[in-house]
Amino acid sequence: MTDLSVEARGLTKFFGSFKAVDDVTLLVPRGSIYGVLGPNGAGKTTTLRMTLGIIDPDAGESRIFGDRRPQAVRHRIGYLPEERGLYPGMKAREAIAFMGALRGLDWAEGRRRAATFMAELGLERVIDEKIRKMSKGMAQMIQLIGSIVHAPDLIVLDEPFSGLDPVNQERLEMLVRRERERGATILFSTHVMAHAERLCDRLAIIARSQRRFEGTVDEARALLPMQVRYTPRADVAPDTVAALLPHGAERIGDAWHFPISDDAIEPLLARITAGHVGVAGLSIVRPALHDAFVHIVRQVDGAFNADPQSDAIDEAAA
Repeated sequence: MTDLSVEARGLTKFFGSFKAVDDVTLLVPRGSIYGVLGPNGAGKTTTLRMTLGIIDPDAGESRIFGDRRPQAVRHRIGYLPEERGLYPGMKAREAIAFMGALRGLDWAEGRRRAATFMAELGLERVIDEKIRKMSKGMAQMIQLIGSIVHAPDLIVLDEPFSGLDPVNQERLEMLVRRERERGATILFSTHVMAHAERLCDRLAIIARSQRRFEGTVDEARALLPMQVRYTPRADVAPDTVAALLPHGAERIGDAWHFPISDDAIEPLLARITAGHVGVAGLSIVRPALHDAFVHIVRQVDGAFNADPQSDAIDEAAA
């Protein structure tokens, strides 16, 4: 028995001469919420499809629950693909029950669970509505329910928040947390950092086909220094304040802005106190996951653009 629900190592995939995924490893602990983050076109969808055995990698291997054949355990997996697809003539409850039946769930039980899920998510008013009459976001919620109605042990969601309004995004976050509490492992891809920051136990960041970071949200945020916004007393001369602050501190209006490391906070407070410049306002904020993500991607893009071979790679991809 392994402590990993997903163990994908060294996944690599070419489409022609273009390397879409380059030696990506994902190790997803059981019972966790794991995010795969990256810009559009980074290789997230291809990575998930190789992980699930939908497409074969050119190198590397994937194990689901320790099995090298992901298709052999597909009844334990719920999958929401990037391309949404439901039969438009089906009613919502029947569509959900049908998806459950494909994974071995009894039809009557699927209909019962569909009604329960829809009521809990505030969707009971469309339970007998045909898919063709629904908005894109509403149909997406139906497909999402259908992907988990059989109570899978692993739930894989490819860009699940795309196309949802804020209310349904909140409902989806609630559903993800509840499924984790049930004991399921959730693996999802996204390029929207706010969802990952609120949900993920661990995450991987993929940029230009390679995994560039793996760890917790806090570890990602710690890649950048904290940011200080400090406002002294109004009667203190700017030069006096500047002498107490780190080099490069920038004055914007009445406040001073500058980065700071964890071990420099107490010495800064001691200098401000000893300097008698007062504290009219002080905030010390850890950068958000969004900031860390942009930092990582920009570093990768900068290195790529500085490589003289990158033009040849772009031409080959085209």
